[in-house]
Amino acid sequence: MKTNRYEQNNFYSNWHNFSCNSVFGQITQEYAEDVNSVDAVINAYYDVVSGSSSEPWEFERDKFIHSKIALITRLDENGRAESHRLEAEYIPMGLYFYEKELKRIVIKYGNIAQVWSAFEIRTDPNTESPIRGVNSIQLHHENGRWWIDSWTCEMESEKSPVVTEFLSNE
Repeated sequence: MKTNRYEQNNFYSNWHNFSCNSVFGQITQEYAEDVNSVDAVINAYYDVVSGSSSEPWEFERDKFIHSKIALITRLDENGRAESHRLEAEYIPMGLYFYEKELKRIVIKYGNIAQVWSAFEIRTDPNTESPIRGVNSIQLHHENGRWWIDSWTCEMESEKSPVVTEFLSNE
């Protein structure tokens, strides 16, 4: 039996929607706990980047916790900002590390949240490191879940002892 172009396109469209929804549904179920609360999102945020060569970066999970418009900004040692989209984070670095959170402050009003988070970068999850920084993470709540919209990172240096200051402030 011959099908016309409309039927073929309709079949393709339905198949595409089914397959995308099935894959997205699996991802949604797998990472649903990651977006139930601000704390859960921030825990997932650190989990996705941390790992060894046998525990690679979890790209799908990372994309799931970030909004599609997420903007990442890093400040250099002179305080100059450089921003990019999340996809630029996925350039293979060949480096394996663990980001260990040292302290977190969450400020939430309605459907928006601001998280201040100090961290250190370790090559071994159980060994402290002098490589530290502070993240400022902005989130919003929509459709029953939390999304990371942006984050800004500044690494600690002699010029900018941001982590030392953050850890000493109560």
